[in-house]
Amino acid sequence: MTVSYKKLWKLLIDRDMKKKDLQAAAGISPSSISKLSKNEYVSMDVLVKV
Repeated sequence: MTVSYKKLWKLLIDRDMKKKDLQAAAGISPSSISKLSKNEYVSMDVLVKV
């Protein structure tokens, strides 16, 4: 099963936010942002924070 976060990135563009802004607002680590960018699996805790 493939994971895609395209809707998340579209939402960031619509809200004029950068990945760094998402990281700060959600309180998640840079490695989690990296995994999201690469469409890799992240823990449910990270998804809840986003």
